[in-house]
Amino acid sequence: MAFITIAPPEQPTTAGPPGRPEAQADSQPQARRQPPGQAARRLGAWSKVPSHAPLIVLAFISIYPVYWMFVTALRPASDALSTNPLPGPFSFENFSYVLQTIPIAGMLGNTFAMSFILAAAQLLVAVLASYGFARWDFLGKKTLYLLFVGSWLVPFQVTMIPNYVLVSQMGLLNTITGVVLPQLCSAFAVMMLRQHLEAFPKELLDASQMDGRPSWRTLWEVVIPNLRPALAALGIMLFISAWNEYLWPALIMQKSDALIQVGIRGFLGAEGNNWGAIMAASSLACLPIFLIYIFLQRYVVDAFVRSGLK
Repeated sequence: MAFITIAPPEQPTTAGPPGRPEAQADSQPQARRQPPGQAARRLGAWSKVPSHAPLIVLAFISIYPVYWMFVTALRPASDALSTNPLPGPFSFENFSYVLQTIPIAGMLGNTFAMSFILAAAQLLVAVLASYGFARWDFLGKKTLYLLFVGSWLVPFQVTMIPNYVLVSQMGLLNTITGVVLPQLCSAFAVMMLRQHLEAFPKELLDASQMDGRPSWRTLWEVVIPNLRPALAALGIMLFISAWNEYLWPALIMQKSDALIQVGIRGFLGAEGNNWGAIMAASSLACLPIFLIYIFLQRYVVDAFVRSGLK
């Protein structure tokens, strides 16, 4: 007699396609599952807060005087000495007084011309000097460069009186030439351009020399076209520095309607200072620089990045 064993039927399985989690994992709430690395990214974002906090504080300290200048300028003249940090009530009384008292448009035009000429002259001298330091090797090169850059460390107050006597003897008082002439050379500009020229490919200079170009043509036909971003950035920085200069223009330009720096000083008197007018005139003087920096800030940042000053 033969016995036949019948196996019980198999239970159906719920296994999904390969690579899919088990059904038990699918039954978990959707909110509990997070993409891989999300917790690490959140932790990394919070870890940056302690390092950014000092930068935020320093940024606030730097911006607050500018904010206070505009707030005071937009207040009525009677509230110029108010200590309320919030703006209001708004009034254009101070701006109207400034426009009626001093020729602000002519002052801004003269200041723009002075700053442009000074920046262009300093840029030209810096190009020639830095090209000489980077292109050729000569006796005493390092010593001369250190002395050249060391002049940047000499305080302006030390050379102010000799420069004033020289400008006075040349009959250049109350002229833009008298403001520009003693500041034709900028050691800062030479130092920055030399950093760019040191990294300039020597092969291009050698190829230009093999083509028969003299050094002067090599500078203007090979070097300058490849340094346009750096020259633009440095020119903007020199222009802003010349625009913000106060002591030397105020000393040379004795006429109160010459430059904006001198015109603002006209609101300071022995009988009292008109702080509302001073803030309004200062706000108008800052607007061109704000516009230049807003539209060309990429070149200003690029000047530091490309020069290696990080």
